[in-house]
Amino acid sequence: MSVEVEAWCFRVLGHGSLTSLHAEAGGQMSHQFRYDSDEQGTVAVKVRSDSADRISRCLQIQSVAADAGFPCARPLTGAEFLEPGLVVSAETWLPGGEMHSGGEVSFAARSAKLLAGLMEILESQSPTGLGAPPPWMHWNPPTGGLWPPNPIVEGMDQDLVPEHVQAIARSVSQRLAQGVLPLVVGHGDWESQNLRWHEELPWAVHDWDSLVALPEAAIVGAASGAFASTAIPTLATIESSEKFIDSYQQARSRQFTQEEREVAWAASLWPALHNARGESLFQSPPVALDALTCQAPERLKRAGVP
Repeated sequence: MSVEVEAWCFRVLGHGSLTSLHAEAGGQMSHQFRYDSDEQGTVAVKVRSDSADRISRCLQIQSVAADAGFPCARPLTGAEFLEPGLVVSAETWLPGGEMHSGGEVSFAARSAKLLAGLMEILESQSPTGLGAPPPWMHWNPPTGGLWPPNPIVEGMDQDLVPEHVQAIARSVSQRLAQGVLPLVVGHGDWESQNLRWHEELPWAVHDWDSLVALPEAAIVGAASGAFASTAIPTLATIESSEKFIDSYQQARSRQFTQEEREVAWAASLWPALHNARGESLFQSPPVALDALTCQAPERLKRAGVP
């Protein structure tokens, strides 16, 4: 792949040198490159398996955020096919900053306030063109199944997934299917591992391929459950999620309706359900599974699930 990426960079960005960095989890798996361009300086290049139209829309929205002064890289190119099924684009190089770890409750307000600022910037953006959410946000897929389609995962032994995980997922799915809230644009992978800080000031928000079109309360709720996750995803404490949701409302200067509060608490469970299922299928340490098992009854109660 590096040969094709280097040729694309030379054509689009001018002469320079390419360095392969790492694969990362976004809306899809992506591979990162650094390109030291003689004309434009250091540039970040991303290659992922996705729709060029969807990535183009993500890049447009990312540009809106960057233009508004939000801490993120600025897209330098559109989305192009590197080869069939592989989409490439470039953005400004924005390294540095520190990932927050620990201190969930104290961090919740800061993380929620940053999300609120982004959601305010994106209020005018149409939710069309973003396609299906990533699997950790994709409840009620159009196929009618409980989980979004994934041939690799579906080919594994589903009996490894505890029945109570399936039961919680069905309850959450049914509750979120009742919602009639409008769709908005938001960040669908609001984890600590995607945020960088200089002390308490935000430095960079990454993973703009994970933009979603979902109800605001669902975006906030999912973030309230996932915001503290670093290298190993888990589920934040109930106290931390409550602080996140309350701080978001305060930053937006409005209170959620009862329906929005219930949707937020229901959505708070889905990323952990996705991760708990993965832990079970791949027989990984049950970090999300244990937290989910402990917290689900209270979260479902707050979601209005009998």
